[in-house]
Parts: sequence; structure tokens; C-alpha cells
Amino acid sequence: MSTQPAPGQDEPVDPALAEAVESAFDGVVLDESGAVEAAPAGGDDGAPTDPLAEAQAEAARLTDDLARARADLYNLQQEYQGFVRRSREAAAGHRETGRASVVEALIPVLDEIALADQHGDLTGPFATTAAKLESILGEKFGLVRFGEAGDVFDPTLHEALMATESEEVDEPTIALVLQPGYRLGDKVVRAARVQVTNPA
Repeated sequence: MSTQPAPGQDEPVDPALAEAVESAFDGVVLDESGAVEAAPAGGDDGAPTDPLAEAQAEAARLTDDLARARADLYNLQQEYQGFVRRSREAAAGHRETGRASVVEALIPVLDEIALADQHGDLTGPFATTAAKLESILGEKFGLVRFGEAGDVFDPTLHEALMATESEEVDEPTIALVLQPGYRLGDKVVRAARVQVTNPA
């Protein structure tokens, strides 16, 4: 392209600018009157596009996105429900452990109360306080004392510290309770320590 000044111009046209202007009009089609024709609708390859097909493709994409979002939400809800269930189970377990710890810590006190009662020393205000303590432990914590003379010996509930034989019994029987047993619900906190009489 010539760089000579155009008529009426004092300076030559920059070749790079001229090339940029020409490239800007690449693909522009003029009709017979010299007007610019509308560019044909189409994709990147110039092929005509179908608006319905485009809308259907977009709807399919959005439907897929919605299904994925629903699946993610469902999984999140399942994880949350599992977390809540595990938390409740753990909380219940912690409560049971706490209750058992309180009772185990108080068992020596209960033994002293039972011993004082056996010796007739459980009288006056001390007797009232002891009765209230045992009542609270029974009502609030579900503590149950077990082990009585004459009960059938059960190794899951009783611990035999001594044993004798007698013809008066047909099965192992508790002859003497050395220390009562305690349980919380079905859980044995401490087995009753007993003397057993076995059949001769």
C-alpha cells in the first residue's frame, strides 16, 4: 500500500492503521445499492442456528444442574440427620456415664449408711438426711439396692466372698449380705458381696 500523502493531507497514512481499518471491514457484504447486507445468523462456523434447539439445550442443561443441586441437598440433609442422631446418642451415653460416675462416687457413703443402720447408729437428723439421699438417688438417678439374705445366688448380680454347705438348701442361696449391690436400670454398678450356702 502506498504511503504517499493523500490529496489534501500533509502526512502519509500509517501502514498499520490502514491495515487495521481494512481488516475491520472483512466479511462485510454490500448489496447492489452499496448498502451493508445483514450478516446471516449462524454459529461460529456460519451455519444457521435453531432458536428452539438452543432453548431446548439450555433447558436440558438447567434441568441437569437442578438435579445435581437436589442430589447435593439430599446428601447434605442425610449427613445432617446422621449428625443429629449421633449427637443425641452420644448425649444419652454421656448422661448415663455421668449418672454412673455420681453413683459410684457415693457408694462408699451408702455403705457407711447401711453399716450404721445395721448397728443401730442411724438415728436423729442423720437418719433423715440418709433417707433423703437414698430417696433422691432412687428417684432422680434410678438407683436400686439389691441383695438380701435368702435370695438365690446369681453370679451376674452377686459376688461370693465366702461359702458354706447345708442340707437345708436345694440351690446356692445367699446366707449373709456383706455389702449390698447397686444397679442403674439394667446396669449393675456394683455386685452384692455375699456369703453363699451351697447344698450339701
